[in-house]
Amino acid sequence: MKYKNKYSIGEVSKRCNISTKALRYYDKLGLIKSKRDDINNYRYYSKEALLAVPVIKYYKQMGFTLEEMKYFIEGKVDVERSIYNAIKRSFTTKIEHLQKILEETQRQYTSVKDWFDLITEAEMVIDNNIHEVSVKFIEPSTYLYQEQQFLNDIKASIINIKFTNYVEEINNEITGPVIINFSSSNDRMKNKDQPIKILQKTLKKCKENETIGLGKHIMVSCYHIGSHDNINDTYEKIYHWASEHGYILGEESFERYVTDYWTTSNSALYVTEVLMNASRK
Repeated sequence: MKYKNKYSIGEVSKRCNISTKALRYYDKLGLIKSKRDDINNYRYYSKEALLAVPVIKYYKQMGFTLEEMKYFIEGKVDVERSIYNAIKRSFTTKIEHLQKILEETQRQYTSVKDWFDLITEAEMVIDNNIHEVSVKFIEPSTYLYQEQQFLNDIKASIINIKFTNYVEEINNEITGPVIINFSSSNDRMKNKDQPIKILQKTLKKCKENETIGLGKHIMVSCYHIGSHDNINDTYEKIYHWASEHGYILGEESFERYVTDYWTTSNSALYVTEVLMNASRK
């Protein structure tokens, strides 16, 4: 591309794909300065001004303010500091700021993606009427947990204010399904109060004493579709299946709420996976 000494504002706009309004504003700020023709007093831009446009676009792409751009381009600093040190400090601040935004965006993405996956799983279970008992290996996972007392109020246990407050107290965020670890599956079937653990994955790293492991062994699994009022039917199905197939079940159980009160008020669309430790007789 050949360059000339003078460019009208329209020529700069066309060559650099930038609006004349933006050029006038940059001129006002002294960021891209125009000059006046000695004969007709028309505004014109020099080659240097033309070449400043891509630089400004790049700084804008990185998220710097116009004042910061002007500071970098002019290169005016105190005598004790070099322009490179000044720019590095500004870039370091920008990097730290963008890193925080990146981490926050990643947490938001994970939360949305995990919820989307749960809805997709529930849809698959309901559409295919999956309610058979099966045995599967559960991959080891780490969960934030809190010990509580179950008072036979499943909704208040799933939408758990005490657990929500605890998550906030330790400055963390949760994602994925709520899992309730019932200490006694028999008491769960009889709707008795009992000690439980609330489990959920977090978006930030937890302290070791805040977490509990789940998995790394064989478990019996069965999806329960619909209201939690008749979840006993699924437990009885699991016990009957285990007896027929030669499995010994552990005393405790886990209910993994794929879709529940968090998702919809229509209990017919609730999907719960009941899990119990199992071993061969």
